[in-house]
Amino acid sequence: MKTLKDVKIGETARVSRLTGEGAVKRRIMDMGITKGVDVFVRKVAPLGDPIEVTVRNYELSIRKADAEMVLVD
Repeated sequence: MKTLKDVKIGETARVSRLTGEGAVKRRIMDMGITKGVDVFVRKVAPLGDPIEVTVRNYELSIRKADAEMVLVD
């Protein structure tokens, strides 16, 4: 499956599910990244970490390791 890390700049993807467990998964959900929400990738840092996205009408920076836990369609 495709992860949020694989989405190109300027594309929008819908979250299909979250992997990971415990506090890490909870932190991702607390940022507003939940199943069914659309995520727009705005920018990626030169070395690929972090990734800047728009979720629920606000900007958010997420680490590449956390983005790999977000499966998208």
